[in-house]
Amino acid sequence: MKKKTLILGASSNPNRYSYLALEKLQRFGHPVIAIGRRNETVLGVDVKNTKELYDDVDTVTLYLNPANQQPYYDYILSLHPRRIIFNPGTENAELLSMAAAKGIQTIEACTLVMLSTGQY
Repeated sequence: MKKKTLILGASSNPNRYSYLALEKLQRFGHPVIAIGRRNETVLGVDVKNTKELYDDVDTVTLYLNPANQQPYYDYILSLHPRRIIFNPGTENAELLSMAAAKGIQTIEACTLVMLSTGQY
């Protein structure tokens, strides 16, 4: 099953994990939308620097540290994703609690590993 995924903290730097996740998600056939610091195109995906509303977001995968996540709390919850993946370094008890209260599954894991092991 293909899962529409929002990468929050997308980067055009091929050395960044968010870039690698975008690449791997596409390789596995998952539709990708992305938000980063600047408007740009990365691997054919238009990365936005604004909080646009999207329908049917299955997964939000985080590549922002907890302090940089705070301005996105309401936005993330407004998308009503099925789950939020907290990649290493993005673990955030406050957002985890807010998501759980809304019935959103939270996972502290690595998107790249999940894809590689068939757990995505």
